[in-house]
Amino acid sequence: MSRESEADPSGDAVLPGTLPEALRAELVAFRRDMHMHPELGNQEFRTTAAIKERLERAGLKPRVLAAGTGLICDIGDWADGTPVLAMRADIDALPIPDTKTECSYRSTVPDRAHACGHDVHTTVVLGAGLVLADLHRQGRLPRPVRLIFQPAEEVLPGGAADAIEDGVLDGVGRIIAVHCDPRVDAGLIGLRAGAITSACDRLEISLDGPGGHTARPHLTTDLVTAAARVITDVPALVGRRIDTRAGLAVTWGRIECGHAPNVIPQHAELSGTVRCLDINAWRQAPDLVVAAIDEVANLHRAKSEINYVRGVPPVVNDPEVTALLRTAMIARHDEEAVESTEQSLGGEDFSWYLERVPGAMARLGVRHPGERTVRDLHQGDFDADERAIKVGVELFTAAALLDAATRTA
Repeated sequence: MSRESEADPSGDAVLPGTLPEALRAELVAFRRDMHMHPELGNQEFRTTAAIKERLERAGLKPRVLAAGTGLICDIGDWADGTPVLAMRADIDALPIPDTKTECSYRSTVPDRAHACGHDVHTTVVLGAGLVLADLHRQGRLPRPVRLIFQPAEEVLPGGAADAIEDGVLDGVGRIIAVHCDPRVDAGLIGLRAGAITSACDRLEISLDGPGGHTARPHLTTDLVTAAARVITDVPALVGRRIDTRAGLAVTWGRIECGHAPNVIPQHAELSGTVRCLDINAWRQAPDLVVAAIDEVANLHRAKSEINYVRGVPPVVNDPEVTALLRTAMIARHDEEAVESTEQSLGGEDFSWYLERVPGAMARLGVRHPGERTVRDLHQGDFDADERAIKVGVELFTAAALLDAATRTA
């Protein structure tokens, strides 16, 4: 339960910035509308317009990013030039169908779904901004805050790089974010200082060679066998050429090869991901993986073309900002509302912000307490316990107030 009597460092009896019930209900409706109208990366025009309209209605002045989607919004007076706290949300959806059958707000767009919780992230930052704007009008926001609504997180190497180029970090000293975690109950958050996600790259391979009849494979380049060996041998080779503690994993998601049972094809395509827990190993990954693919392809007389698409480094949480989120969550709830979380093999372009400024990402619990079935991320049936919205909003407002009260730079 929320502790309304928690004292803040400024000496007030109650830490302000809790979420009013009327606004909570509005935010749930906003999230459901966004869930029903998912938009892919760099196509989030409706989403951007909806966020912009609500911020303007609160008397704020958001700026749409140069690409035409995504926006930033400053709250408070920047006159003294003090580096401020930024809150980031990602606004794009995934190119997969929404498979929820009993849900009044399921996606209305074919083969598009908010199956990673970005609608929740967006609603949390929007709600925190509205609460903080109200505190600013009351003269109770001691330091300005920046809201960042970033497009194209799911598009490698991530929309964060474009947002940074557009100046979203100008004047920012710290940055925070949340990511939905279906393994954690709503009402809780997971924290970890240091690396909390992995690096993630994309791999696209074409294999070519003379095909022929399956009765005479010795006269062909047997691309089906070559592709199969690439799939099995490349991960094994890479795993023996780098420290296993680096967690470097090559995993395949697509293979296309052949059209008839008695014809050896002339072309095959494979694609997958390269994930890595260690940033130094990630820097070595392209050379290691490409060399392994070439070795296996050459062994089977296949010509290979490799497109290694650099993605994102790991999200590495700053210890001080992680501690800030912990303190903020305890101020709203208690120590039992914070649990430790492990480093995942998922990728997140929030890492690009942390290459520039210290920050931290928290895992936001979205599992219905007591639910045994985990609706995993990037699955069409994913949904979130909407009580997480209030938790996220109040976490961020507390973090903003505590950051302003305890940081001197």
